[in-house]
Amino acid sequence: MRRPISVTLMAVVLVLSPLAASAQDNRAALEPIARAMGAGSVKSIQYSGNGVNFQVGQNYGPDLPWPRFVVKSFTRTVSYETASIRDEIVRTVGETPQRGGGGGGLAPGAEQRQNFAARGDFAWNVTGETVSPVPVTLADRQLQLWTTPHGVIKMAMASNAAVQGNTFSFTAPGRFRVRVSISGQNLVEKIEAVVPNAVLGDMPVEIQYSDYKDFGGVKFPMKIKQTIGGHPTLDLTVTDVQPNAAVNIAIPDPVLQTPAPYARVTSQMVADGVWFLSGGSHNSVLIEMKDHLLLVESPINDDRAATVLGEVKKLSSKPIKYVIASHHHFDHSGGLRAVSAEGATIVAHDANKAFLEKMLAAPATLNPDRLAKAGKKGAVESTGAKRTLTDGSRTVDIHQIADNIHHSGIVMVHLPKEKLLVEADVYTPLAPNAPAPASVNPTWVSLADNITRLNLAVDQILPLHGRVVPLGELNKLIGR
Repeated sequence: MRRPISVTLMAVVLVLSPLAASAQDNRAALEPIARAMGAGSVKSIQYSGNGVNFQVGQNYGPDLPWPRFVVKSFTRTVSYETASIRDEIVRTVGETPQRGGGGGGLAPGAEQRQNFAARGDFAWNVTGETVSPVPVTLADRQLQLWTTPHGVIKMAMASNAAVQGNTFSFTAPGRFRVRVSISGQNLVEKIEAVVPNAVLGDMPVEIQYSDYKDFGGVKFPMKIKQTIGGHPTLDLTVTDVQPNAAVNIAIPDPVLQTPAPYARVTSQMVADGVWFLSGGSHNSVLIEMKDHLLLVESPINDDRAATVLGEVKKLSSKPIKYVIASHHHFDHSGGLRAVSAEGATIVAHDANKAFLEKMLAAPATLNPDRLAKAGKKGAVESTGAKRTLTDGSRTVDIHQIADNIHHSGIVMVHLPKEKLLVEADVYTPLAPNAPAPASVNPTWVSLADNITRLNLAVDQILPLHGRVVPLGELNKLIGR
């Protein structure tokens, strides 16, 4: 017998009533916090300060701190109405010599200017007049936006955050998970978050806010500290706060008009059975052996790895046996999990082995990647100063680049018969006809010294950033 509609609706109401009551209770519990923070009146905010920050995932060795920089000025501008954020940073190196990545050969005392932005589902960097889409940073920038002191309150209310005691928590599915601790004065005190990361999987982020001051009824912390993956990343002293500042962060046309930068690969045959795979900011090199393939580098993230793997399958039906990782820096190792899911073994310097094994074992539950979905473990083999891979016909030598300031265990790949050298980060060729820089980057000299020390026959350099160039371009830059 069919039940009357009124009875069915009554049953639904009875089931949903506790949920509705719970949502109302949670919102009611958040209201005193919003009032204490002045969050209800805040549509945008701009704050500035100075302090120190650290380059995420760019340490000189996997067990060392991330490179430290002195932040001369830091300005963050946020619009909650348009879900947009912009960071403008001026910084100098914080150590001499500066070891690790992120400085781009920055000389002591020289300033590095950074402009990072995101709006909606777009993220980009601005360097001078150049705008570059950087979708790999989107999740982190969205997290930074919605974990600002007032942003986290707004997101909590919109997400029906669960409130328990002096904490509340919520999840943006596939993007981040957040737990917030509140002080006795109903002020946001600590944020513990998890965000997907191509290297660390479920990556922990912790932000501490303290020393609050009142700005026309809006409370804002004058001290901000942040860690990512357990490493310090920011220690900021706030000097100026402007609630409801005028904000206009528009998505630049080049970002809107450019297809996903990691979704295109151009293959260039540089020798028989050797292809330079370019497109976007990072490159890879494919080397064909008798019954298998070697892939040098799988950078960025799963999306980039998927595009590279698709191109590889067009070029050869042989399986990838090894992927050679130049070093552990996050932009260069972000696609290794994806290639491991295909059954390839990672080959890297001894200094990187333990880190990469930990990377392959990291859980990725918030936004499962290819390795997590495949349910495989992955494998890492190491090399010391030199390792040779050969099929009896083709020889591929892996050499450590000694005495460089970029990474203690970075390697280059040499094909002696073809006179080709593959390297990452220690030398990025300048654009054609670009003027020579005022000073010589010490890593350029280090690469040239290693080529000489090892007596390598090199006609062309295949850089993992930039374009293929003859060795003569490097020598010209360093005056040899």
